Amino acid sequence: MKKPIKIILALVIILALSLFGIHYYYLNTPMLKESETQYLYIDRDDNIDSVYTKLSEFSTPHSMKGFKVLAEWKDFASNIKHGRYEVRDDMGARAVFNTLYRSEQTPLNVPIPSVRTLDRLAGAVSKKLELDSLELLQALTDSTVCQKYGYNVQTIASMFIPDSYNMYWTVTVEEFLDRMKKENDKYWNDERMGKAKALGMTPIEVSTLASIVTEETRATQEKPTVAGLYINRLKKGMLLQSDPTVKFAMQDFAVRRILNRMLSTDNPYNTYKYKGLPPGPIRIPMKEDLEAVLNYEHHDYIYMCAKEDFSGTHNYARTEAEHLANARRYHQALNAKGIK
Repeated sequence: MKKPIKIILALVIILALSLFGIHYYYLNTPMLKESETQYLYIDRDDNIDSVYTKLSEFSTPHSMKGFKVLAEWKDFASNIKHGRYEVRDDMGARAVFNTLYRSEQTPLNVPIPSVRTLDRLAGAVSKKLELDSLELLQALTDSTVCQKYGYNVQTIASMFIPDSYNMYWTVTVEEFLDRMKKENDKYWNDERMGKAKALGMTPIEVSTLASIVTEETRATQEKPTVAGLYINRLKKGMLLQSDPTVKFAMQDFAVRRILNRMLSTDNPYNTYKYKGLPPGPIRIPMKEDLEAVLNYEHHDYIYMCAKEDFSGTHNYARTEAEHLANARRYHQALNAKGIK
């Protein structure tokens, strides 16, 4: 081979290697400045410039140059899809671009909390998802929407089973509610439905009673006892006389001590005034409280009173005389601490 040809061939190889190196450097080396995984949130109103700005916050300058070349080549500005995208430390500009261009979103865990009111539920969910809290609240308080899922405005809270659910950040209100109904149907399997039927209750009624249990005690070990007590009162046709229902009726959750004048609050949620279960849950009950109702403790207690040691547990009684003695000790403890 003649020397000029060898030189030309060597130059071509060097040029090819250089081009490959440049290509690899700008498009395939890790895009992240740090090794910790980042998440890019593209809103509905984002444009190409705002996407560049968000991405550049955690990307190396050379990778951003490579990303912009791909974006211009593929006309990404006309194909931006909103969503939540994962950017890992093993992804170069090409991999990140392909993820965004193909709209390969990364789902996230959305916790459904045990909260007292629908506005708090909407607020908690909207902090994790793109959907607007007001839009979700409007759906939850719309009788037509509630009816679609088999509930009314008072009972829709029972559709939600507290847990963490994997879903996309861009889920719509309708998609979110569809998913919650699906999870509710999954929870109420044949075994649980059988237990509810044995109690003479619907899932909504179980949820309503469970919400009272949630409010009455945080002590896991006594929840089946509390559930059993209220079931005993229901069977006897007695007023439930649950203090948390009075708070809910008053919509005043800061009350630390229920006074006699509060017991006359004229509201169907006030179980000191109205027999049976309230119209719906007084909060989204916890899973363990649903289970506490379905697997309630069989006993003959019909009275309960918070313990005077403020341990969060209760003294139980079979007779009114025993209950009054328990209540007297508790009120004396309240007075001693100046709790009004």
